[in-house]
Amino acid sequence: MSLRKFKHASTLFLMKSLAGLAGSPAYMAYTGSGSAAELCRHITRTGVRKLLLVTDKPLRDLGIVDQATAALADTGVELVIFDGVEPNPTYDQVAAGRKLMLEHGCEAVLAIGGGSSIDAAKIIAAAATSDEDPKNWVGFGKVKHEVPKLYAIPTTSGTGSEATMGAVISDSESREKGVISGASLLPAAVALDSDLMLGMPAPITAATGIDALTHAIEAYICVWDRGTRKEHAAMATRLIFQHLRDAVADGSNREARDAMALAAYYAGIAINQVNVGNVHAIAHQIGGKYGIPHGLANALVLPHVLEYCRVESGEALAELALLAGVGTAGETTDALAGKFIAAVVQLRADVGLPETSDKIRAEDYDYLAGLAFKECEGYPVPKLLERDAILAILRKITA
Repeated sequence: MSLRKFKHASTLFLMKSLAGLAGSPAYMAYTGSGSAAELCRHITRTGVRKLLLVTDKPLRDLGIVDQATAALADTGVELVIFDGVEPNPTYDQVAAGRKLMLEHGCEAVLAIGGGSSIDAAKIIAAAATSDEDPKNWVGFGKVKHEVPKLYAIPTTSGTGSEATMGAVISDSESREKGVISGASLLPAAVALDSDLMLGMPAPITAATGIDALTHAIEAYICVWDRGTRKEHAAMATRLIFQHLRDAVADGSNREARDAMALAAYYAGIAINQVNVGNVHAIAHQIGGKYGIPHGLANALVLPHVLEYCRVESGEALAELALLAGVGTAGETTDALAGKFIAAVVQLRADVGLPETSDKIRAEDYDYLAGLAFKECEGYPVPKLLERDAILAILRKITA
């Protein structure tokens, strides 16, 4: 065994040991039309009097924030709104949100929006009760202090951040992304309300949908068989192949919206148990460097990573092919694995996502490859990324 593989095996052993000490996470979700109101009533029952609402300005301008929090009107709960979150949130945005939370004495945090808002809200909540620099929390289990209760209402069906204990925050200077993860960052309760997702633009629906699919696949093919990761990943995969095309084609299709909201949540539960994988190791770098939205970054990389680990993940990919309805029992493992990868490529095309990006620059390849090479070592992947493979993938996704 090479030194790198030995270090990877040691990292996985440590992850398993820490996970065993942490216990099982508790999930609480209100689902379906009107569930945002149910969550708001739940928050009111907890006795919170001042609530920091973390979101982005476009959602607030569209009236979605008001729609989501209408049930808090006349309840006596004071809303303090921080709408400074932008795609790929930064530590600077976290600091601004923390300042507002402390100035107003907010007791809990409600995130409304996509993964960026939910991730930012997690670290804002953690920072509000600590004087430590959040950059020191990058990694697992480094947030050891008590964190105010966090609630989430996702308005996209993709990141699954509403179901995870992780948050991705970028350094505005280096543009590098850091993952902060710990049990105290898991939302106490969430609402998966399709009312807030109806009419979501097709490109966002498509990119966030492939983001959720990436989570499901990476959890399914990983080498760490923990908890319900496989069952939840399987349900998410099936729902996405059945409903993503419809959600993209008709933004008002409530059945498709409900299904995709559940799919993203299930995929989030899956990665919350075993983490993500090689796709994210590369996608994080191109997202941080060029501002490519996370779902789109995953969509660019996903098929190439699956092809890279096709042999090592063959059985799992074959099972996913059957779940996606693109193969028949009795076909060879390799044939089914190939059909599944082809189905992923076809789904990406059907929902209108590109194969390449003109934002990626060849002069950055070595820098990006170095970061991805290091990041993948912390994931339970079936095959570690090698530098040459990362470079080859970057060339394939560059327009």
